[in-house]
Amino acid sequence: MTTATHELATPIQAHGEEVQELNLRRPTVQECRAIKVLPYNLGGDGYPVVDLEAAAKYIAVCAAIPASSVNQLELSDLNTLAWIIVGFFMPQDSKQSAD
Repeated sequence: MTTATHELATPIQAHGEEVQELNLRRPTVQECRAIKVLPYNLGGDGYPVVDLEAAAKYIAVCAAIPASSVNQLELSDLNTLAWIIVGFFMPQDSKQSAD
């Protein structure tokens, strides 16, 4: 997955405009190095646990919105977007099929 679109539960303001959905793209290695941390940690059971502060930085970069716009997100949107970001870092074969 290289891009994902999420329709927001509540619109936010970004760049002076109302935004009703966010299009996220996979971050580049250069962007990951600039943020200096992955958007997740591994829990004791070996599964990813979202690093919320890092995920918020990735959301701003990958959706091309200001950090102040990330702060306007509904909690449910923040959670969904954070997991979309984490998904960009997971091997493709680790995802379950929707059969």
